[in-house]
Amino acid sequence: MLDCFHFPESSMTVNRRRLLLASAAAASALVLPHARAQQGKPLRILVGFPPGGGTDAIARLLAERLGAGLGRPIVVENRPGAGGQIAAQTLKAAPADGSVVFLTHDHTISILPQVVRNPGFDPARDFVPVGGFATFVNALAVPAQLPVASFGDYVQWVQRSGGGRGVVGIPAPASTPEFLVKVLGQRYKLDLVSAPYRGSAPMIADMLGSQIAAGIGSVQDFIENHRAGKLRVLAVLGAKRQQALPDVPTFDELGLKGFEDTPYYGFYAPAGTPADFAQQFSAALGEAVAAPQAHAQLVQMGLSVEPMTPERLHARESAYTAVWKRIIEESGFTPQ
Repeated sequence: MLDCFHFPESSMTVNRRRLLLASAAAASALVLPHARAQQGKPLRILVGFPPGGGTDAIARLLAERLGAGLGRPIVVENRPGAGGQIAAQTLKAAPADGSVVFLTHDHTISILPQVVRNPGFDPARDFVPVGGFATFVNALAVPAQLPVASFGDYVQWVQRSGGGRGVVGIPAPASTPEFLVKVLGQRYKLDLVSAPYRGSAPMIADMLGSQIAAGIGSVQDFIENHRAGKLRVLAVLGAKRQQALPDVPTFDELGLKGFEDTPYYGFYAPAGTPADFAQQFSAALGEAVAAPQAHAQLVQMGLSVEPMTPERLHARESAYTAVWKRIIEESGFTPQ
């Protein structure tokens, strides 16, 4: 057998191997110098919504695992207000040195720049994607004490008790949920009015206190109270039922078409952040969400786990933005 014998290497082979090893070492030194320099330094994760909401819970779930993967401490920093606008402006002003990232979803990146005349940031110019990890859907929920068991019951309740007029809470003004309120009102001939909040946590608090009879937000905002029997999710968007809510129908099943495209979650860094940081962060994020316990927890929160490289996150963002550009224009909405 050939592997029983030793063949002496020629000097050309030895020199070639040494050259390849030297080149690989040089390349490694060039690829991750910035990432290595940042090891041990705290990384701030900006969250544009208050503590207690779905996005905040996700940030805190991922922070520990990301810290282990990146070899550095993680600090979650809430900068709530204006649907993530304040946190986005904070990211824009932050140093592009791998010390800060922004955990956000479609509203801040794809929707706000289309509905606010001067949001104070331009995602295409001011940010770079550094990794995505999930998609999700929005849902309509009501307090458990409301005497309705289905979306059809809710429509009849609004018609009967409010004369066709109802108030629906939304986590932020000029958000995807606000446009859904408009569409639902038009589709079912109801006078539905949006009540904007500064994040999902205060909206849900008012729902639990029976201060408001319905709310539209992400599944992850509602799911724990739904399981506890305090809120009732009546319908979800998207093309299929959610794994975490298998008994809840989609609006598509109920006849409301055109909202099958799902929102996304991702991390962004200031423009100019070194590419090696984005590569290292994306790899650590992929490992974090692939861990069985973290994966299961994210699914239980109502997310569809979908690791995305910076390039895939950018493509996902662009496609979603294009869909909602059409919906916003067709609604006749004028940027404020």
